[in-house]
Amino acid sequence: MMHNIKINSNQFLVLVIFFTIGTSILEVPSVLAAKTNQDAWITAIIGTGIGLLVVWLFTAIALWFPHLTYVQMNEKVFGKLIGNAVSVLFAMMSLLYASTLLFQSGNFFNTHIMPNTPLSALNILMAGVVVMGVYLGLETIARSAEIFGAFFIIIFIIFTVLIAPDIQVDHLKPVFEAEPKTMIKSSIFYVLMSSGNAIVLLMIFPAFVNDVKHAKKSFLLGNLIGGLIIILITFLSISVLGAGKTANEIYPSYELAKRISVGNFIERIEVLMALLWILSLYFKMILYFYATVLAIAQILNLKDYRPLIMPIGIITVVLSLVIYPNIIYKQNWDNTTGNSLTLVVGIIFPLLLVIVYGIRRKGLKKEVTK
Repeated sequence: MMHNIKINSNQFLVLVIFFTIGTSILEVPSVLAAKTNQDAWITAIIGTGIGLLVVWLFTAIALWFPHLTYVQMNEKVFGKLIGNAVSVLFAMMSLLYASTLLFQSGNFFNTHIMPNTPLSALNILMAGVVVMGVYLGLETIARSAEIFGAFFIIIFIIFTVLIAPDIQVDHLKPVFEAEPKTMIKSSIFYVLMSSGNAIVLLMIFPAFVNDVKHAKKSFLLGNLIGGLIIILITFLSISVLGAGKTANEIYPSYELAKRISVGNFIERIEVLMALLWILSLYFKMILYFYATVLAIAQILNLKDYRPLIMPIGIITVVLSLVIYPNIIYKQNWDNTTGNSLTLVVGIIFPLLLVIVYGIRRKGLKKEVTK
C-alpha cells in the first residue's frame, strides 16, 4: 500500500523548508547570540553553508537507493541485525524529538497565550492534530504544507517589512568580534538542529517522491531557503533588540514582533510570529512522528503503519510531559544529550553507511538493480 504514495518535488520542497525552520525561527537567534553576540547572524550563515554539505550527503546516499526508505537502506547496507539496530536508534530519536516539539508547543501556549490551561490539555490537543495528519497520510500532509507554505512566506515578508524601520546598524558593530573558532563551534549547534536532524526526511525521499532528480534539488533548495529565513530573523533580532537582549530572551523573534508599531494603529502583532512558529513546528513535528511510525512499521515488517499511530501518539504525549522538568533543564539537555544524539544518528551513522557502501559497492549495486 505504501508504494502507491507519491508526492511531487514542489511539495517536498515546502516540507524541507518547514523542517529546516522548525523551532529555529524562535530559538536559534538567542542561542547563537549567547555565544557569538552581534556576530550571531554571521554564525547562522556559516551554519547554513555547513548544513548544505550535510544535506548533500543525504541526497547522495538516497540516490544510491532510489526506491528505499532510510530504514530499508540500513538493512540493505549493514545487514538485518546491525541495520535494524541502527534503525531502532533512528526511530527512538524521531520519537524523542517529536515529544520535545510537543513540549515546546504546549509550553509556549501555556506561557504566552493560555496560562490557565493545563500543559497536558494543550499537548493532547496538538498531538491530536498530528495524529490525524499522519493517519490521513503523506499526500495529505504534503498538500496542506503547500497551502500553508504560501501563507507562511507572505506573513514573513510583511513581518520583515514592518520591523525593518527599527533596525539599528550600531547593534551589529563591531563585526567579526567573535573568534572564528567560536563562530564555527557555535554554528555546529545550528547545523545539527536544522540539517543533521533532516536525516528523517530520508523516510520520504527518494522512496515516496515521484521525480527523484528534481526532488534532490528541492532538498538542497529547501534547506537553503529555510537557512536564509533563519539568517534574516537572526539579523533582525540582533539589529533591533541588540545582542544582549537577544541572548537573554528565550524567544527573541517573538519579542521582536512586539516592537512593531505602525502609526499607533498596527501594533501587538506578535500573534503572527507565534502563528509562523506553530506552523513550522507543526510540520516538523508531524514529519518526526511520521518517520517514527513508518520506521517502526518497517522494522517490524508490518504492511501498514496506521495501527501504530494511536499507541505511539499516546507515548509521545506522555514523553512530552516528563521529558523536560523545566526550561533550564531543556536548554542544558539540548546543548549536551540532544546534540550528541543528533551527531550520532544524523551524521556518524550516515557516514558509516557511506563507508560500508563503498566497501560493498559492487554487490549492493547488483541487488538494487535487480
